[in-house]
Amino acid sequence: MGRSAPAGDDWQAQLRARGYRLTPQRQLVLAAVGELGHATPEEIATAVQQTATSVNISTVYRTLELLEELGLLQHTHMGHGAPTYSIPTDDDHVHLVCRDCGGVQEVDSSLLADVVGRLSSERGFTVDVGHFAVFGRCAACAVTGS
Repeated sequence: MGRSAPAGDDWQAQLRARGYRLTPQRQLVLAAVGELGHATPEEIATAVQQTATSVNISTVYRTLELLEELGLLQHTHMGHGAPTYSIPTDDDHVHLVCRDCGGVQEVDSSLLADVVGRLSSERGFTVDVGHFAVFGRCAACAVTGS
């Protein structure tokens, strides 16, 4: 479920506009996230280290933080472990995570429009639907009774 990394010129320009240089480590991290889709920092570090063995996990964490701050990446909490990182897309979606098989589905955020609207009107709360996941049981696991 990987997504293409932003075009090199786009994110390079964003880095430079904020006073950062384009480094091989930043390029490798962004490319790994684009290839892997939703991936934990450890999975990203493993992918990066296949090309650059000297890049350690702390460098990956710092790079993920910077790229997210610049809007080039986003993270989502898919459970109790580390967040997963992905390339932001124009399609606003919600993650459905099956507690039985661990599968993740992306569905249009309009499915939560009523809840999001009520939270806004009744509580003044603005929901960032892409930042969290909805947990339950997928259709396949419900059928098999896993």
